[in-house]
Amino acid sequence: MAKRLILMLTVTVVVLVVLGFVKFRQFQEAAEHAAAFQPPPEAVTTILTRQEKWPATLSAIGTMAPVQGVTVSADLPGIVGRIAFDSGETVREGDVLVELDTRQEQAQLAAVEAERDLARLNFNRLDGLVNEGAITRAEYDRAAAEQKQTEAKVGEIRATIARKMIRAPFSGILGIRQVNLGQYLSAGDAVVPLQSLNPIYVNFGVPQQDAGQVRVGRNVRITTGDLAGVEFVGRVTAINSIVDEATRNVQVQATLANPRGTLRPGMFVQTELMLGTSRSVVALPASAISYAPYGDSVFVVTELKDPNGQTYRGVRQQFVKLGATRGDQIAVLSGLKPREEIVTSGVFKLRNGAAVLVNNKVQPANKRAPKPEDS
Repeated sequence: MAKRLILMLTVTVVVLVVLGFVKFRQFQEAAEHAAAFQPPPEAVTTILTRQEKWPATLSAIGTMAPVQGVTVSADLPGIVGRIAFDSGETVREGDVLVELDTRQEQAQLAAVEAERDLARLNFNRLDGLVNEGAITRAEYDRAAAEQKQTEAKVGEIRATIARKMIRAPFSGILGIRQVNLGQYLSAGDAVVPLQSLNPIYVNFGVPQQDAGQVRVGRNVRITTGDLAGVEFVGRVTAINSIVDEATRNVQVQATLANPRGTLRPGMFVQTELMLGTSRSVVALPASAISYAPYGDSVFVVTELKDPNGQTYRGVRQQFVKLGATRGDQIAVLSGLKPREEIVTSGVFKLRNGAAVLVNNKVQPANKRAPKPEDS
């Protein structure tokens, strides 16, 4: 009985050892197979780098501002008697926009004009008598003063009537009217915005370390995402004399033509300030850049070796310093050399050391000044 039990235990142990060895070999072979497995190469497009001369520029976000812009308001209180404009209308300096009710002032004007006429007649009559000695000099002076007082009253009422004719202070484009017929306006109440749009300003900030390169008269290129393919050119006309303590930027103002009124005050635009010099850069399509919080990079195609020592075409991640953009292109200031092969599309699916298959039949957009029809 004891011998049979020992035999059974021995057989069981042997079976377990054999099964464990078999499973170990299976796991070992699976691990070796996984280690030897190479994912298929990723299809990408590439471009060979080359040095180019780009004008030295400073890029910034700007805000459009009118050369002249106000909200036209009432100078004196009164009731709106006539509205002489339409919202969005173009007006010239001096055009009447709103007439306030002046019936009371017109009646007062008629009364004081009658007083003035009487004072004038009285003065003219006494003017002849004073030379004859028929009246005293004091009576003559009093008549002259009365005439001047009535003339002043007439002028005052006429000025009041004129001030109740609300006019455009300069030529420009009106906004949306903010008054209605018969509405009572207090002094200072808004009537309508008025903006002069041609020419127009663009204001933008330049970091204090770059402010020394800015000069009045330098060209500025302005683009906006709302107007694809459209570029405006202006010139720097003013540089602020102080540095903003909050942003450490110097405010710069450029002036540009805006004959069609395409640019409006308050619009955000991209500005590119030309510094008058050029620098050597490597220009790449923007699609070649892999953006990340820890640094921007590109993928360089090169010959690599796998764990078995086999050579294959793969990519090496290279961190770069970026500069200005022009159309579809972006300038690489450092990190690349001429004649390096850079991945231009498909970077999102790559990692350092990944195998690639280059297919350049279709290339991504790579124009300095793309047009809307290119999209």
